[in-house]
Amino acid sequence: MSYQSNDLFNSKVLGHPEGLFVLFFTEMWERFSYYGMRALLVLFLTSSVLGSNPGWGWPRESALAIYGSYTSLAYLTPIVGGYVADRIIGYRWAIVLGALLMTIGHLSMAIEVDPIFMYIGLCFLVVGNGFFKPNMTSILSKMYKDHPQKKDGAYTIFYMGVNSGAFLGMLLCGYIGESPDWGWSYGFGLAGIFMFIGMLQFYFTQNIFGNIGLKPVEDEISKEVEHPDEATKNPFSAFDLATIGIIAIVGLVWVINDPVSKITSFDIFNFSIGGLSGSNFAIMTALILFLLVIVKRISQYTPILRNKMIAVVILAFITIFFWASFEQAGGSMTIFARDYTARVLEGNYKVIFNVVNTLITVIPLSIITYVLYKLIKQTFKRFAVGNIVLSSGFVIIWGIVIYMLKSQYNDVKAEVPATWFMVLNSLFIITLAPLFSKIWESKFNPPATIKNGLGMIFLGIGFATLAYGASGIPQGAREASVSMLWLVAAYFFHTSGELCISPVGLSYVSKLVPGRMIAIMFGIWYLAIAIGNKIAGTMGGMIDEITAQYSMSTFFLIFTLIPIGLGVLIMLLTPLMKRLMHNVH
Repeated sequence: MSYQSNDLFNSKVLGHPEGLFVLFFTEMWERFSYYGMRALLVLFLTSSVLGSNPGWGWPRESALAIYGSYTSLAYLTPIVGGYVADRIIGYRWAIVLGALLMTIGHLSMAIEVDPIFMYIGLCFLVVGNGFFKPNMTSILSKMYKDHPQKKDGAYTIFYMGVNSGAFLGMLLCGYIGESPDWGWSYGFGLAGIFMFIGMLQFYFTQNIFGNIGLKPVEDEISKEVEHPDEATKNPFSAFDLATIGIIAIVGLVWVINDPVSKITSFDIFNFSIGGLSGSNFAIMTALILFLLVIVKRISQYTPILRNKMIAVVILAFITIFFWASFEQAGGSMTIFARDYTARVLEGNYKVIFNVVNTLITVIPLSIITYVLYKLIKQTFKRFAVGNIVLSSGFVIIWGIVIYMLKSQYNDVKAEVPATWFMVLNSLFIITLAPLFSKIWESKFNPPATIKNGLGMIFLGIGFATLAYGASGIPQGAREASVSMLWLVAAYFFHTSGELCISPVGLSYVSKLVPGRMIAIMFGIWYLAIAIGNKIAGTMGGMIDEITAQYSMSTFFLIFTLIPIGLGVLIMLLTPLMKRLMHNVH
């Protein structure tokens, strides 16, 4: 049977093809596992080796170096994974393979007896993510190829699956991992269990997609009509490819060497040149070569396309600093939540927290369960095994939720898990996304530079609230009891910033460059995000040094002033950017 996109629309759930909701739940379980593990990683590594739930007692700098390298590589491997799927194994087998590798990775991390299992686990997670992440959206894109008018709604539903998984993963893995009654291994293991459920559910239900993703896609010549001034191609020269190869090798070695050199005595860059350490010399060399390649290639394009490419590079530059600040959520902000925030609630405050926590947990989970019911009702006869696997996952989820809520109600005091605050990002996205979407679709839709500027300013305001809240913490203090409302406010502003920048970034890339260049420009965009994530780990690792020398407020002020400054700058560049973008909105 040959694939016809219209065939998939014959049987619908909530107005969309059944296959969309298979992707919805598969992505939900993957995001559950990713964010569940991410919520625990830094806390586990930096927790004391003593106590009721001992960690490994690592220095914060070492833990955040691992965190930064992991999240950075997680944005680089999809470039390779997407290529392998396109050319060799197809989307569906790439997803299954990626899910299997990530399952192994999570379960390896659940073995705490030796650090080698954590390193192995992180490697499996990085590689598995590379196969999984790009190919889910590739299937979704193919499904709606002949129905572009339905695509925005489909991506909105899919995005809700992403945030539902992140919400539940951070909430439940965080609760189990931080609980002395369970422990870190159970938190990491829970992430692995749900990744495995997601893999099985997709595997047993994949025929719902017809022939989509079964075979590698053949190279398609873009049918779009390019502007004559943009149509001239600019193939990579041997010099370009050799330079890019050198940059890739140096960059990869540096990203891996950074945590290795902090954790062990081995340092491949254990030398200095001209007063620069070997590590700084290597990354500066890679950066200079990268800029030379960018300038060389952009200069060879025709004027209109060259201008648009410059606009993409400027937006990518802002993106680096956005993620360098935003990704403090899994690092320094989590440490701030654990060690510097008053999280023990009593009396009326405990009652209020229990009620709020119950509502924000049960209501979204009930809505997702209803979607599950609609899918099972429509597809059970044809895909019984996949639906049984999916249902079993929800039985486990509801069981953990009931156990968690019951335990919190029975406790005399409520100790809010440090990971709970990360849940606020997904909660605010689900709440605020419809509002921002309405604004972007209205006559008030601002240009890309204004969106980026507002996003950076919101981000800076979020850190300003933390800087103000931390103003009473003594210099060099390792513990404090700051009100948790400052973290709640920070996550609100950070999420507002994310909604201004993250969802629209790739959209502008796709509008500014010709179809034949989309893949490579998406790769550069993900590279910018990867660099931002690595900087986030490096900067977050300086929390102790800056706090000891200056104050905690000074640490957060760095992430206040830089984003706000860049936000104002990009907004002032609006007239120039409009000319560079040549009326692309």
